[in-house]
Amino acid sequence: MKILVDIKKRLWSERRVFRLEVAFATDKDFVVLFGPSGVGKSLTLQAIAGLTTPDEGRIVVGERTLFDSSLKIKVPARDRNLGYVFQDYALFPHLTVAQNVSFGLKQGWPWYLPRGERLRLDEALEIFELTPLKYSLPRDLSGGQRQRVALARALIRRPSLLLLDEPFSSLDALLRTKMRQELLKIKERFTIPVILITHDPQDVAALAETVVVYEPGRVSKIISPPKPDYPARERLASSSWATRLCA
Repeated sequence: MKILVDIKKRLWSERRVFRLEVAFATDKDFVVLFGPSGVGKSLTLQAIAGLTTPDEGRIVVGERTLFDSSLKIKVPARDRNLGYVFQDYALFPHLTVAQNVSFGLKQGWPWYLPRGERLRLDEALEIFELTPLKYSLPRDLSGGQRQRVALARALIRRPSLLLLDEPFSSLDALLRTKMRQELLKIKERFTIPVILITHDPQDVAALAETVVVYEPGRVSKIISPPKPDYPARERLASSSWATRLCA
């Protein structure tokens, strides 16, 4: 799928002005935005999702122009058909796993889902191995389980693109390795392109087909890494190729 981002955005406070001027384009299915905290990665993802509006520029996903300042195009976030998983997962603490996953499907109040959407919920719970936990609250889940709930909620509406903001940041090293494998399986099962934010070179080596490397407020380079099978990617993740990205 074609993804084009060419945007400018200025943020300011009493002590700081931050200017984002980012441009990249790719037709690969797994794009990683890589760089340290505070360089504009999350701001870029929010602009793609429609959660913030660039001052000027253009965003295209597939055949759809989501934003074009020159043509005065601004598709609302709810109409962009994108799945978004926040860094902290943003689960509703008072809702069960099933209610969190189906939140985007619900029609008003009280909680009601037509039969077809109940079947879709059951399918999502099964795919993400959440069926035994469907009545649990987020506080009773492990970090990996909470992440699966957030992914299931993002994907249940069958979006055209999945956006992930530091999805592994709260997980330990062993669980990160497992969730990388899970994410690749999910991507293949749902046949969905992914844009993922990380500052971990091992995530890049294990997952990326296109790497967009950030410096403060701008893209410094775009890399197309080698694409071996997954076990080889895990070995590559600890290699010098991955660590050179930090240089």
